Amino acid sequence: MADKKRGKKRKDEYTPPGEEVPNKPSKEEYNVGKWLRKNVPIKRTKFMNHNVEYFTGKRAVDALLESKFTAGDSPLFVTRDEIVDYLHVMLEHKFYHRARKVPVSEKELRERKKEKKKEPDSGEDEKPQEKEKEQNKGTDAESSVVEGKDPADKQQQKDKKKKKIRLEMHNDQRFVDSLDAYVWIYDPIPFHYWIFGALLVVGAIGICMFPLWPPIVRLGVYYISVAAACFLVSIIVMAMIRLILFCIIWLLTFGEHHLWILPNLTEDVGFLASFWPLYKYEYRGSGASSADKKKKNKKKKDKDSDAEDEKDGNEDVVENLGENIDTKRESSDDERKTQFQKC
Repeated sequence: MADKKRGKKRKDEYTPPGEEVPNKPSKEEYNVGKWLRKNVPIKRTKFMNHNVEYFTGKRAVDALLESKFTAGDSPLFVTRDEIVDYLHVMLEHKFYHRARKVPVSEKELRERKKEKKKEPDSGEDEKPQEKEKEQNKGTDAESSVVEGKDPADKQQQKDKKKKKIRLEMHNDQRFVDSLDAYVWIYDPIPFHYWIFGALLVVGAIGICMFPLWPPIVRLGVYYISVAAACFLVSIIVMAMIRLILFCIIWLLTFGEHHLWILPNLTEDVGFLASFWPLYKYEYRGSGASSADKKKKNKKKKDKDSDAEDEKDGNEDVVENLGENIDTKRESSDDERKTQFQKC
């Protein structure tokens, strides 16, 4: 038996050649990891078809320089290089790993959109999109002239905003004080999770020990369960009654009168909202159709008036642009004349 135990220990202790036994992280590393998770800004993206959170190395070093770990009589860090070395040790202890930022091309984005839409005739859909882009470019140019800005600057800002990045595993796994991405592996469990888990375990044990409860408590639980069952049955009965009443009124009036009692009873709303309003009545006869037509005509008129106002506003903008251009031309002509006379 002793030989078997020794053999098991030797198998556990064996490491292949060229590999070192990784040291376990210390308590200070766990404290630093928790602090970084809370205070360093993170971004979310997809990495190997998984939703992950990552941070940049430079921000982590800047945050630790201004943290509690550099204050006091015996600080954990003094210089920036010490922080970089410490974060490299944490990387070796699998708190996070280094990733490589790869810009996503427009072709990949289009392919993703095609896969989502799953439409075979994509060429026809691209034409109206291109027209909309050209129109938007024209409006951006006009607005930039009014504001006194170049349209090229706005286009550059939009291009910067539209750039998307995906992450890939970096071959050189070391911590560098730069804007490289580091994907979090360490995910500490919050303390309230432990409390909820302990309460669930205690509750399950208490339910299993129901026969050992005091008689008064068991009687109270029995009455509560009966009241809950009666409440559920009453809701089901109310739902059946409101449906029967709606069908009767609908048949007697040939579909002209619609009456629902507690219309939100079976809707996806809150508990109190499901019991309010008490009823909902609609008339869908011949008179109702004309009223609906009038409402639709009013809405169309309102939309047409809004469109006309927008057109008038655009025309005013174009006229103002033309006036500004004419004034600039006149001023430039006057300057040329004065210069010629001086000569």
